[in-house]
Amino acid sequence: MKLSIVATLYKSDPFIDEFYQRASHVAQQFANHDYEIIFVNDGSPDKSLERAVQLSEHDNHIVVVDLSRNFGHHKAMRAGLECSTGDYVFLIDSDLEEEPEWLIPFSEQMSAEQSDVVYGVQENRKGNWFERWSGSIYYVLLNWLISIEHPKNITTARLMSRRYVTALLSHKEIESVISCLWVITGFNQCAHIVKKHTKSTTTYGFFKKINHMINAVTSFSAAPLHMIFLCGIFIFLGTVVYTSTLIIDRVFMATPLNGWTSIMVSIWLLGGIIISFIGIIGIYLAKIFSETKQRPYVIIRKIYGKSDRGY
Repeated sequence: MKLSIVATLYKSDPFIDEFYQRASHVAQQFANHDYEIIFVNDGSPDKSLERAVQLSEHDNHIVVVDLSRNFGHHKAMRAGLECSTGDYVFLIDSDLEEEPEWLIPFSEQMSAEQSDVVYGVQENRKGNWFERWSGSIYYVLLNWLISIEHPKNITTARLMSRRYVTALLSHKEIESVISCLWVITGFNQCAHIVKKHTKSTTTYGFFKKINHMINAVTSFSAAPLHMIFLCGIFIFLGTVVYTSTLIIDRVFMATPLNGWTSIMVSIWLLGGIIISFIGIIGIYLAKIFSETKQRPYVIIRKIYGKSDRGY
């Protein structure tokens, strides 16, 4: 029963040594010596790659996947999963906000509930009031727009069976959100309450979260397009009612047609709505354009460890 631990590296130099020691210890508890720890360097600007390569030279359980540039956290995670060979895969961030020791209770719950996935869920989201509030709004909007039961406050940390990982990797979208893929892949999944520890400053700023939200919605739902259609119907019906009122006033009550201000407001309002709608349609077209080019989602510069194996 082989175990693969997959972790991404981005500005992770201060945490690699401790993560390696703790992950190695818990991996030996779970799988004796039949395990691998896969570090995926996502174009980290610090010394993360150098330190990880040094570890691989002294421990043949370590595999380092060096991406050619920064492709993003989600694509780096997928690259690590592609390279994993274990019967069970433990995906986790390397910044120690998520504890490698979670592997043991996760595996116990997986065995007890005969599940294919056990994932971490924060009981109380960390951060200030704005981060907690915006996080709650994010999940409400996400579940409403994409019509799936996306768990709230999930962590990267999760233990997965090989058959689940194989099914997860069968999705071939280039522009996607891996957390939503986790959900729609299905299988029996169980939540485990955890508490993250603040070790570093988050790399997910406000605008990055907004971009993440837009990407998730446009990748997994056509709801915005349906809303455009319904909005168009609503505006059309409103216009018919308003025009009918004007005609009645003019024909039967001889009311003069005034309203320079209302005309200008209507023009600006409709102009803004039209531009917004074109933007939404443009996002979908851009995704189609990106998918049809069939570019690789990541490019691997080199793989270190395990005799520099190839994939």
